[in-house]
Amino acid sequence: MPSLEEKIRELEEEIRRTPYNKATQHHIGKLKAKLARLREEAERRSTAKGAGRGYAVRKSGDATVALVGFPSVGKSTLLNALTNAESEVGSYDFTTLEVVPGVLEYRGARIQLLDVPGLIRGASRGRGRGREVLSVIRSADLILMLIDVFNLEQYRVLVRELYQAGIRLDAEPPKVKITKKAQGGIRVSSTVPLKSITEETIKAILSEYRLHNAEVVLHEDLDEERFIDALAGNRVYIPSLVALNKIDLVGEEYLREAREKLGRDFVAISASTGAGIEELKERLYSTLGFIRVYMKPQRGEVDREEPLIVRRGTTVAEVCARLHRDFVERFRYAQVWGKSVRFPGQRVGLEHVLEDEDVLTIVVRK
Repeated sequence: MPSLEEKIRELEEEIRRTPYNKATQHHIGKLKAKLARLREEAERRSTAKGAGRGYAVRKSGDATVALVGFPSVGKSTLLNALTNAESEVGSYDFTTLEVVPGVLEYRGARIQLLDVPGLIRGASRGRGRGREVLSVIRSADLILMLIDVFNLEQYRVLVRELYQAGIRLDAEPPKVKITKKAQGGIRVSSTVPLKSITEETIKAILSEYRLHNAEVVLHEDLDEERFIDALAGNRVYIPSLVALNKIDLVGEEYLREAREKLGRDFVAISASTGAGIEELKERLYSTLGFIRVYMKPQRGEVDREEPLIVRRGTTVAEVCARLHRDFVERFRYAQVWGKSVRFPGQRVGLEHVLEDEDVLTIVVRK
């Protein structure tokens, strides 16, 4: 009888062999759902045996960046270049997994960098302690992929391994609501025209997950893989940057060709010489979406010397929690001056979302 891994490989091969068109969409949807379910089962079995269990890294700073790449691609050199080798660098030893953290201080933000062990082909299946490494990557706010300038294929491999581990790069979660019911069969509705998936395919995928009574509402036109992601509910959605290392060894024409081959933008750097490092710092800062919030005491002046550095989308409640553990419970109201309010000094509540360069006063009960 075929093993679980053999079944997974057989399904992957059948999907590769089957041409994708309207006639085969239903069949491929079922195959992909079965494949996703078998991968989840393999992960559960691996975890139950004690292999591939997740590791927790103590997060610090204003955001966490996972530095991902093949072994010997220059990640340690880049970590030192970004942190000037003067950061809080040490080692977290997880028996067989070592994660080296460093802290980049840039424009008032403290960015935690995690140099994780190199990924290899098959990492998502556990090769090279891949599952442990991937569990750390899943908790990052940003993934920085370091690629050797002479081995561009590394990028495709990394993207594939991350995808198979449930990490979706530069994407938003599917806008799908699935409500399980006790009876009534499957009811599918959508708020947008559907061109990429049929109701028949949706029902086939749900059947593979042994879901026969549910209400499904789609708020976007998606394909079967995005629908499976919504159904699985264990995917993570993380932005990414690519840094191409050792650019001191090639010319501008080579870099232009590299951009075409990769099909995406990258930051050209040399970790050993320092070329491109300042640009990379700026890209990290902007991609992480930092904003500055200036605090103002109730009867005092605005502190513009040391703004609070937070991520875009931060609420007043999150600022309160960061400033003092009792502020949320004792909160009365806040006043805001800036782009996020209609008029200066507007009173807002805990759920108010702040914008860059807002001035904030928090009033609490004594």
